[in-house]
Amino acid sequence: MITPRVSLIILTTNALSMTQKQLQDVAKLDTKGVETECLVVDNGSKDGTEKSLKKYKLKNIDYKFIETGKNLGFAGGNNIGIKDALKRGADYVILMNNDLILSKDLVTLLVGFMEQNSDIGMASPKMYFAKGYEFYKERYNKEEVGKVFWYAGGIIDWNNILSSHRGVDEVDVGQYNQIWQTDFVNGACVIIRKDVFEKIGFLDSSLFLYWEDADFSQRAKRAGFKVVYYPDTCIWHKVSASTGGSGSPSNDYFLIRNRFYFALKYASFRAKFAVFKDTLKLAFTGREWQRKGAMDALWGVKGMGAWANR
Repeated sequence: MITPRVSLIILTTNALSMTQKQLQDVAKLDTKGVETECLVVDNGSKDGTEKSLKKYKLKNIDYKFIETGKNLGFAGGNNIGIKDALKRGADYVILMNNDLILSKDLVTLLVGFMEQNSDIGMASPKMYFAKGYEFYKERYNKEEVGKVFWYAGGIIDWNNILSSHRGVDEVDVGQYNQIWQTDFVNGACVIIRKDVFEKIGFLDSSLFLYWEDADFSQRAKRAGFKVVYYPDTCIWHKVSASTGGSGSPSNDYFLIRNRFYFALKYASFRAKFAVFKDTLKLAFTGREWQRKGAMDALWGVKGMGAWANR
């Protein structure tokens, strides 16, 4: 029997302390029966990340550090790691944010699930808010904290081209314990089969940040792969610890801009027109970075766009 090989890819940008904590969790993972390596891809950090992590060692897990030299965004940075992993024989990659707390069984259960279901191209696990990172902290008692959903599958409102997380803010009482074919996996933690990359290519680096996981999921679905939510293992997410919360400048800019591009690519004519009207309105009435995101969308600007001049 051939042992499956998986590469854990952690992208970081000026977040040395957070990434170090993530690597401590990686070191505790159960990897029995899975050939596992960890790649840290640094998107041109200026906080000493390269000096501190280039020669880092992980017990029982191969480790590699890759420096991109500049900020390539979520998609561009992860693509560097993915290509490196595939070149060296990875059967799967697991993309994971550097602001997660990991279940020890994450690797063995995700890889085992994929090995048993060859028609599934990618899967995201159950995702909770890390304790203290909930949107509505006052709602929950002590026993519920740590069991509040952030993601139990992704839903796209195709009439308006809005994405949402199934179950967000709900306490887990077993209501989402079934495998579910989802509209999109979540890039914060997702396992992807190498065949997906071989058939459809890589993440769309022109999006830079946000909506790239929804775009990649749609491309995979159209190529015949199943895209699922897998609830038998989980992570806890320090939500928005790395990018800022809802309404932050990066959210305002990239969510508005990339929603427009997603709509152009996948939406019905009616939905395209609705998103165009929304974007045009925000170009004049939105917050500062919503206006900039809307204007760049209407002008067809991609990559970092106006964000490069912030």
